[in-house]
Amino acid sequence: MDTTTLLQEIEFLKEKRKAVILAHNYQRDEVQQLADYTGDSFALSEVAASTDAEVIVFCGVHFMAESASILAPGKIVLLPEPNAGCPMADMVTVAELKRKKREYPKAAVVAYINSSAEIKALSNICCTSSNAVAVVNSISEEDTLFVPDQNLAAYISLQTKKRIIPWNGYCITHHHITAEHVKKCRIAHPGAPITVHPECRPEVVALADHVGSTAAIIEFAAKCEADKIIIGTESGTLYKLRKENPNKEFILLSPDLVCPNMKLVTLEKIKTALESLTPRITVPTDISKRASLALERMLAVSQEA
Repeated sequence: MDTTTLLQEIEFLKEKRKAVILAHNYQRDEVQQLADYTGDSFALSEVAASTDAEVIVFCGVHFMAESASILAPGKIVLLPEPNAGCPMADMVTVAELKRKKREYPKAAVVAYINSSAEIKALSNICCTSSNAVAVVNSISEEDTLFVPDQNLAAYISLQTKKRIIPWNGYCITHHHITAEHVKKCRIAHPGAPITVHPECRPEVVALADHVGSTAAIIEFAAKCEADKIIIGTESGTLYKLRKENPNKEFILLSPDLVCPNMKLVTLEKIKTALESLTPRITVPTDISKRASLALERMLAVSQEA
């Protein structure tokens, strides 16, 4: 089936199913182009919580679809590729977190949204890279056990007076970037500002001109007067950057900034999901109730801000 026909089929099925298509900024270009909404984890969480659609097609990875299912009870949530997971989310288990909570009984658990529903259910509150500092500052406890991203934890620790207890986890895509990548880009592209995601290593963050979530990187690029900008986050972000800033040049800090799980979703899989209303992502009721509290607290903090 050619692309034009495939897109027409998807639009027909979307109307038939009363569906909305959400795509993370790290998705393939053609998937972002098709989607009704694109954004980072936080923005898509807000859409999932407020949509009137009967079906949510989440073009992302498993934990994102889980969050959508929790925030939109009663909706059908589809993940076009069920094997699209997140290695960082897998770096913390329920048993390990329970042990750590016993070790730090006075610490509040803040779960990065890049975590499973089971981990969210054991947490006091969730956060995204967009609101992590505000979330940590909103809790009354002085100690914060932050799971699972050690790099985001390190970044937060520089922005708060709270004691941050980091988990030993990381994003395999962002973590491979080193200070040497930054130094080489400085030489190859003198004068070009470098913006990176806080999932990068602390030494990379320290060398960057700007640090922020995917949404913040996109905003920085739009406001920046430079005509060439170095991007230190997943390659899918280039789609929106180039679309919204056609007169600027964007260069990846490393050509390896590609999340293989995010690229598993294709137009064909979206069509198949809408046809069959599978694979559906559901969360057991007891876990969903507890995880929803952590997610709703996160959303409330952002609304207050």
